[in-house]
Formats: sequence, C-alpha cells, structure tokens
Amino acid sequence: MKLVTAIIKPFKVDDIRQALSDVGVQGMTVTEVVGFGRQKGHTELYRGAEYAVDFLPKVKLEIAIAAELADSVIDTIVAVARTGKIGDGKIFVRDLEQVVRIRTSEEGEEAI
Repeated sequence: MKLVTAIIKPFKVDDIRQALSDVGVQGMTVTEVVGFGRQKGHTELYRGAEYAVDFLPKVKLEIAIAAELADSVIDTIVAVARTGKIGDGKIFVRDLEQVVRIRTSEEGEEAI
C-alpha cells in the first residue's frame, strides 16, 4: 500500500478529483495549506501599501492506494495538475505499513 501526498494549485482540485475517480481512486483527504518553494512568494499592493505575500495558498491531497495503482495515480496527477508554470506542485509517495477501517476493523487493502 502507498500514501500519495500531492501539493497542488487550488484551482486544479476538482479536475484531479474527477480524473482520479476515473482511474479507480475511491477517496482522498483534501487540506488547504500555505507554503512556498521556488516561487518564494510575491509582493502585492493593497490600498496604496505594498506588502509581501511569503506563503502562497496550496491544496494538499492525501490518497491511500494499493501499490499497483501508484504509477497510474502519479501519472494522472502530473497530467492534470501541470500548467507548465512555476508552482505546479510536488508529489510525495510513502509506503503504508497498516491501514485499519475503524467502523468494521478491516485491515490492509480492504480498509482502503
């Protein structure tokens, strides 16, 4: 089992959700986050005052999947989230040792 964590631009969430559903992903956790990478933020003008925006809004997707789905999930996220501009995001993949569904006590891939 794998845990895929993707940090993406907020306006791509609905497109990615639909595309992942099409490849067999049954659920995900979505969190609004802020951060910066190579973008390093920018300055904005508000009521005549200039201020720095150091952290940019992003969305973090966490998806627990069977190991054999990992490559197709990663390829799907990359294809849908890519705009070709800086700040498109990152994908992290980790091994999951155990998953337990609380309601039924199912374990492993059955719990996903």
